[in-house]
Amino acid sequence: MRDVAVIGVGMTRFGKYPDKGIKEFVREAAENAIKDAGISKSDINAAYVGSAATGLMTGQEMIRAQVTLSAMGIETIPMYNVENACASSSTAFHLAQMAVGAGIYDCALVVGFEKLFSEDKLKSFRALGAAVDVDMLEAIMNNPDSLADHMPEGAAKMFGEGSGENRSVFMDMYAGFARHIMDKYGLTQEHYAKIAVKSHKNGALNPHAQHQKEVTLEQVLNSGDVSFPLTRMMCSPVGDGGAAAIVCSREVAAKFTTKPVWVASSIVGSGRRTIADPEDTITARTGPRAFEAAGIEPDEIDVIEVHDATSPSEIIDLIDLKICKGEDAAKWIDEGYMEIDGKMPCNPSGGLASKGHPIGATGCGQIYEIVNQLRGTAGKRQVKNAKTGMTHNGGGILGLDAAAMALHIFKS
Repeated sequence: MRDVAVIGVGMTRFGKYPDKGIKEFVREAAENAIKDAGISKSDINAAYVGSAATGLMTGQEMIRAQVTLSAMGIETIPMYNVENACASSSTAFHLAQMAVGAGIYDCALVVGFEKLFSEDKLKSFRALGAAVDVDMLEAIMNNPDSLADHMPEGAAKMFGEGSGENRSVFMDMYAGFARHIMDKYGLTQEHYAKIAVKSHKNGALNPHAQHQKEVTLEQVLNSGDVSFPLTRMMCSPVGDGGAAAIVCSREVAAKFTTKPVWVASSIVGSGRRTIADPEDTITARTGPRAFEAAGIEPDEIDVIEVHDATSPSEIIDLIDLKICKGEDAAKWIDEGYMEIDGKMPCNPSGGLASKGHPIGATGCGQIYEIVNQLRGTAGKRQVKNAKTGMTHNGGGILGLDAAAMALHIFKS
């Protein structure tokens, strides 16, 4: 395999844009990435475009890449439409870097986008709720008492009244995992609230974040109950946006930049329906593969962006990746280990909880952050001496776990 570099990244500000369409998100993100790379559109050999709920939200199915890219003057090249729930654009990135590494293409565009916000909140929740086994969901809705028959042991108690209507079904699953970690490692709701405070502090430094205002511990705890221990400010907001990256071979990179960011490893995995152990997660199973492929240990990561659809997920993901020991989790939170200037800077962008989570754009949004961190161009949220960075992006629900996972490790 050839060495693969990222030479350009771009993104929109994530947020709620009722008057903007998917073509606008793709155009802004892609044009920013192309400009950042210093290339022209004619240098792009192929495009990989990730989006998850666009069909359900807008009606645009099947040819999303062709529709959005042709509107900005990119046509005729091979285009690949990628859908893998919240891991759609990170999966698209995985495919693009594989193709470049294999010598199929020399330069590829990766874009992730989503139009998820609607004044009809139920429409958004239903779109998010489609990232499950819908046959199973229909059976449960027709007979709520059958939930235990369709889910692994222990899963049924995660889903409470109003799940999928008053809130995304994902929030109940995340809450269940959060309670498990509380019981096992002595964490409290206040610990999770402290993570949310950190996320919003980082988001206030990020011009692309949906939420750009610092909050207090009291504000997080009193922001409204979602599903214990989750409060509203611990949960990622519904929103829209786009993000993009340019990946290329070493030879192409040398023509355009002296500061490429290299793809050290790229791993995609899928969940298992039969798993009932809340610690036998897709993250725990795919993490070792990513570190082995990159030739490093977990403690060699300098900065990481994890899939914190809820604030507790941030510390849970770090535990599953073996970056933090579970018994040290409370100490890491209390002593600020995950702060930008801490021992293990996590989600300097603000993460999903503050930056936002337009699901198809999230993976590329994480890559945007890590690439800038490794270049030293992250501004006020810059992590000192960051040389190795990681992204962790999951999606969907299968049994007790995420259905899809994409992990990437980058080196400057």
